[in-house]
Amino acid sequence: MSRKVEGKGLNFEVRFKRMKVEQLYTGCLAQGAYYIESNGEAAIIDPLRTVDGYIKMAADRGAKIKYIFETHFHADFVSGHVTLAKATGAPIVYGPTANPQFDCVIGEDNQEFKLGDVTIKLLHTPGHTMESSSYLLIDENGKEHSLFSGDTLFLGDVGRPDLAQKAASMTQEELAGILYESLRNKVMTLADDVIVYPGHGAGSACGKNMSSETVGSIGHEKATNYALRADMSKEEFVKEVTDGLMAPPAYFPLNVKMNKEGYDHFDEVLNRSNKGLSPQAFDAAANETSAVVLDTRHQTEFSKGFIPKSTFIGIDGGFAPWVGALIKDVEQPILLVVDEGRREEVVTRLARVGFDNVLGYLEGGFEAWKASGKEVDSFESISAEDLAKIQGNEDVKICDVRKPGEYAAEHIDGACTAPLDDLNNYLEKFDPNKTNYVHCLGGYRSVIAISILKARGIHNVVDVLGGFKAIEKADFKLTDFVCPTTS
Repeated sequence: MSRKVEGKGLNFEVRFKRMKVEQLYTGCLAQGAYYIESNGEAAIIDPLRTVDGYIKMAADRGAKIKYIFETHFHADFVSGHVTLAKATGAPIVYGPTANPQFDCVIGEDNQEFKLGDVTIKLLHTPGHTMESSSYLLIDENGKEHSLFSGDTLFLGDVGRPDLAQKAASMTQEELAGILYESLRNKVMTLADDVIVYPGHGAGSACGKNMSSETVGSIGHEKATNYALRADMSKEEFVKEVTDGLMAPPAYFPLNVKMNKEGYDHFDEVLNRSNKGLSPQAFDAAANETSAVVLDTRHQTEFSKGFIPKSTFIGIDGGFAPWVGALIKDVEQPILLVVDEGRREEVVTRLARVGFDNVLGYLEGGFEAWKASGKEVDSFESISAEDLAKIQGNEDVKICDVRKPGEYAAEHIDGACTAPLDDLNNYLEKFDPNKTNYVHCLGGYRSVIAISILKARGIHNVVDVLGGFKAIEKADFKLTDFVCPTTS
C-alpha cells in the first residue's frame, strides 16, 4: 500500500494488488472526489465540474471510465457528472428516488456494479437528502474494503438533515430520523476496519463538527463520532444533529437545480469570461448591468486601494464558498479584478459553485484603473498591539465578524458580534459616531466585511491585522474560554 500527499489539497492514494483508490481533495470546497480503478476499468465518485483531470488520469493509466457515481444532488458545488458522461460515454449512477432531467441509471438498494475485479455496491442511505446513497467497495476476494459515504457520514459528524426538506416536503426532524435509521442499519453494521472516504471535511457547510482528517474508519467513527454513539436513541440523535444548525447558504438550492437539470460546458463559461475591458469600459459595464465588481487580489493589496463599492473575496482564501454565501445568486453578473495570469483560476473556482455569469475582467488590473485617474478607495489597518493600547477609549468600537460559535468560545471583552455570513443584518452594530475596529480569526474575513461595509456607506472602519490570532498574543481582556460544542 502507498499513500501520497500532493499540491494544495490532499491527493490520497491507496494501491492494492488489483485495485487502486485515489482521493482527490479540493481544499477550497473541503470536498473529496474519488478515482477507483481495477483491471483497466475506472469509476469516478462525485466529480468536480472541470473533468479533464479525471479523463487524463484514466488515459495515462490505460483505463476506461466505466461509471460515474453520484452520492446525492450536491448543494455546495456543481458536479462534473453531465460533462464527464458526455465526454466518456460512462453512465451516471444515482441512488433510489433521484429524479434528474438527463439520462442516468437510478440504482436500487444493494445493487452491485462490477469494475474490473472488484465490486461497488450501492447502499441507499437517505436522511441528508432522500436520494443520498453510499458506495461500498468490495475487493476481488469479496472483502468489504471501503465506504464512500458522501454526505451521509463525515469524520466526526453526519450530514445536515435540513437541505432537502422543502423538496422532500419533510421537516428536518423527520429527515434526521431517517438518517438515524440509515446510519444504524446500513453504516454501523459494517466491519470496524472498513475505510471511510467522506464527501467533505472541516470547513464545509454540509455539516457542523467535521474533522480536519479526510480518511477514517468505521471503527474509529463508532468510537468517537458524537452521532454514532451505541446507546444513542433516535430522539437524542434528532435533537443533537439538528441543534445549532445555521441557515444554509442561499446558493445551495441553485446548485442543486444545476446538478439536477444540467449546465453549460465549462469551456463555454471560460470563453464568455475572456473579455478584457479598459477602465472606462469596465466602469460603464458595472453601471449598465448592476454587476458585482469582485476583487480577488490578496487582502493586503486590496486594503491599499480598490475600486469604490467593489467586493473583496481573495482567491487565496476560502474563495468559492464565500462567493456563494455573500453574492448568493448564481445568475448575478460579475466583473473581475484579478492578478495577471489568474483569470482562468478565478473563473474555474466560480464555476465550481455555479457562478457562470462573468461579463469580463479589468484589463491591466487595478493598476490600470488607478493610472486612468478614476476614483480609488482604501481603508486603514491597525496592529493588535496598538489596538490593545486604546481598548476602552470612548471612541473605540471593536466588532468581531467570526462565526457565532467562534465568538461564543472566546472573544474580546466588550466586542460586539457581527458574523460575516449574515453581515447585512448586523449593520446597526457599527457605531456611526465611533471608529469601528473589525477583526476575524486571521485577517481574511475582516477585509471581506470591510469591503461590504464601505459599499453600504459605513466608512469609519479599521482592519485589525492578524485577527484574533494576533489579539490572543496582545494585552487584551478576553472572555473565559468555552469549549465549542457540535454546533
